This record gives sequence, C-alpha cells and structure tokens, in this order.
Amino acid sequence: MTGKIMTAAKAAPGPRNAITDVDGILVGEAVDPDAMTGVSVILPDPPCVCGADIRGGGPGTRETGTLLPETLVDRIDALVLSGGSVYGLAAADGVTAAMGADGRGFSLIPQEGVPVSPIVPAAILYDLANSGNKDWGDKPPYTALGAEAYAAAGPEVKQGRAGAGFGARAGAYPGGLGTASYITEDGWQIGAIAAVNSFGSPYMPGSDCFWAWPYELNDEFGGRRPGKDMPPSEGFPPDTKIGMPIARTNTTIAAVAVNLALSKPQAKRLAIMAQDGLARAIRPVHAPADGDVVFALGTGRLDLPEPAPLSMTRLGTLAADCLARAIARGVYTAEEAVKP
Repeated sequence: MTGKIMTAAKAAPGPRNAITDVDGILVGEAVDPDAMTGVSVILPDPPCVCGADIRGGGPGTRETGTLLPETLVDRIDALVLSGGSVYGLAAADGVTAAMGADGRGFSLIPQEGVPVSPIVPAAILYDLANSGNKDWGDKPPYTALGAEAYAAAGPEVKQGRAGAGFGARAGAYPGGLGTASYITEDGWQIGAIAAVNSFGSPYMPGSDCFWAWPYELNDEFGGRRPGKDMPPSEGFPPDTKIGMPIARTNTTIAAVAVNLALSKPQAKRLAIMAQDGLARAIRPVHAPADGDVVFALGTGRLDLPEPAPLSMTRLGTLAADCLARAIARGVYTAEEAVKP
C-alpha cells in the first residue's frame, strides 16, 4: 500500500453504487406510508469507529457526545437516520432494544445477567408538516420502525421515497434517500447515504440540472448538464406549481463509510470534510433552520497509508464527492417516482 494521492477520476462506483459496497456495512429501511415517514439504519459488522459533524443551526441528534475523541467508547453498534423530528429519535430506542436482545453492544466489564449497552447514535429530519397522518397520540411509530429497519438490514438500499427520506422535500421539490459509492484502484471503498430534506435546492436555478452534476458518474442522476443560457445563481429556483420551501421544516442527514482504519479524531475530520458534499449538491445549505449532520464510519479493513495527513486529504475529497452524488441520486429517484 502506498501513500500516493489519487483523484476521484481514479475511482469508480462499486457493484451496487451504494454505501453497502463498503465491506461490513449493511442498511435497513422501514416506512409508514400513512404517516409519510420512515427510518434508515446503518449497521456496521463488527462495530466500528464513528465521528460526527453538525453544521445546521437546528439539529436533532442522539449520542453524538459519545463520538467525541476524548470519550470512553470508541465504536458504535448502529447508526440511525430518521424522519419525525424529535419523535424520530425514538427509532434508536427500537434499534437499541433489538440489538440488546441479540447480545450486541458495549460492555466495559462483562457480567452474567447484566445487559450490554448498544451504542446507537442518531439524527433526525423534520417531516411533520408533509401532510401525512401524524395523529398518533402518545404512540408515535418510530420505536417500531427502528426495530423493523434493524431487522431488515442487508446489502440492498432502496432510494428515493424510502427509509428516512420517505416523506422528505428538497427545497420546493420531492426529496428522498440516496446512496453512492467509489472503489479506488488500490482497494479503498467509500460509500455515502443521505436523507435529503433540505431548505435549499438540489437544482441549478431555472433548470432540472443538479448542482452536483460535475461529480456524476455513468449518468446516475440523469446525465443533465447546464445550458449556456443558465440564469445567475439565486440559491434555489422558485416553482409556482409546487410552492416555495418552508423554513424550519428542513435538514439533510447523512453518513459516509470507508473500509479504512480510522482513529476517532480522523473519523471526525472525515465527517468535517464530507460536509462539503452538501455544499456541492444543495444551495443554500447549513442554514440557521437546517439540522444538517454528517456521520463518518471507518470499518478498519485496511490500514490508512502513511503519510496519514495526505491519505486523509484524499479520503475526505472522495467522501465529499460521493456524498454529493448520493444527494443528487436520492432526489433524482424521488423525482422519477412522482412523475405522471
């Protein structure tokens, strides 16, 4: 293994073009069509290092403090992305209970009769105002959805109106769940998954061309390109037929995974760099009313080549590009699903 820097041009999508192209990563999804909401679970096997970076002004998260470099636990057992705003954080309860019943979790000193403690960070997006039936009284569906998604974990990932992106909006347009991957010539595996519920638009103004078009591979989100007469950037294009986005009902939550061994500080740095994928795919982003959160997982199948700072630079660039593609793929798939 060498430490030379390679560009994204030296990488290609994996066989599924999904985060599950990273060895040891599975994804489970569950939806409630009546409530127009859903949950996605990212399941590393075995547990792996994870970092998180929060850029939105209105985030909703669970156990992100556990991911700080100075804290005790250095592995997570699962990661949850959920709709439902604050109610959706309960999806991690369903995953935690199911994992505990399976004997999967952290134990500093194992003792007979003492349950393990599954480490399950989570982030949520706001889909409460999407016209789905939220008349659930004191029994929101998210604990059950979390358990269902955990039980469904596997290598295939449904995109568009699926999982945590089932009831999402992207600016004034349908949002959704998207995923993408890179495999490099020297065996690095990079994958991304995103539930896109943004205030900003994924489209360039006055067109159906994605901001992320420079990073597209194999026409994976339609092969659209900007025309010569594109209007100046306004951040998001108004659409009187669909309506303008509404502030305070937003958030893009995402995760990237790599098959490299990372320390907790390196996972944090990877999450920071991967946030650039949101900026490459959505405008505006990281606004006061957004809850944008990106997690980064390192499964440790390969050592990170020395010099580590150069390898991290390359890895973060690939992760950001991959995340930009995942965002556009999720919106494109959702868009195709609602076309007459």
